[in-house]
Amino acid sequence: MKSREQAPLFIYTYGYRLEESELCHLEMRSFFGEHTESGILMSGIAVHQDRSPFMRERIEVLYQGERLEDIWEQVRQIELADATFKVIFVKMNDLAPEDKIDFDAQRVIEREIGMYIEGEANVRNPDHIFGILTWGGRWYFGHYIKSNAVWLTHMHKPRSYSIALSTRVARAAANIAVPKSDGVTAIDPCCGIGTVLVEALSMGIDIAGRDINPFVIRGALENLAHFELKTNVACGDIADISGHYDAAILDMPYNHYSRTTPADQLSLLQHARRIASKAVIITADPIDELIASAGFNISDRCTTRKGSFIRQIIVCS
Repeated sequence: MKSREQAPLFIYTYGYRLEESELCHLEMRSFFGEHTESGILMSGIAVHQDRSPFMRERIEVLYQGERLEDIWEQVRQIELADATFKVIFVKMNDLAPEDKIDFDAQRVIEREIGMYIEGEANVRNPDHIFGILTWGGRWYFGHYIKSNAVWLTHMHKPRSYSIALSTRVARAAANIAVPKSDGVTAIDPCCGIGTVLVEALSMGIDIAGRDINPFVIRGALENLAHFELKTNVACGDIADISGHYDAAILDMPYNHYSRTTPADQLSLLQHARRIASKAVIITADPIDELIASAGFNISDRCTTRKGSFIRQIIVCS
């Protein structure tokens, strides 16, 4: 397929619940250095559409213009030979009422664009899927990929417990800690049943696990085996870790469910500072002073809520 060369440009669409908005925005900032509240983000940075639990679609922009007719002219450059294609009108929820395009008009636009593409249309099983959308007064056309939401399958683990992170929070935390995985090493030194490990490993992040409780370690290993994922998971105290990692994801023990003292919390944070250059701290307690005492600087943060239970996600370096 031929098209004009241009700097890479991607459009991402998002969907999240109100109580997840801060977490989604923090994940956006980790990937792109910015966030948007509109549910759509444009960037020159390529992020796989399956990484974020909030990302719905990705469009790799091929052409753009002020008018739909501009797109018609540009798609004439596409040559698919014997390959088939489909055009999808990407629904935008942030359009003003006067700019909204109804269902029938969207189908007409899809057909019109298809008439200008040299190839055979196939709505059921196409070789190529293209997306068309209007946003900010311009039209955009490009390769369309829908997220597979692979994290949904991870909700059904052999082992779980009530205070474990949800798969969505765990996946977002892994992305916040390691937005770019190439050559990066990470550790979850209080891994519990391995919720973060499952999400991180499924995204190709090089992460190891550790926990002081041998019973939850067994659960973590069972969960990893269930999803055919492998990594080093050790039973032991964080104080015994001698290696160094680029990032640590530390889900702090909560006073609601454990007898962890402030001194214990400080020790965990100090060891996290010793073994990792960056840490994502997950806590239900106010621990800013402890974080500072451990030698960390807070660079970003958010909260996420599950019912009345509020967790803080704190990015430290």
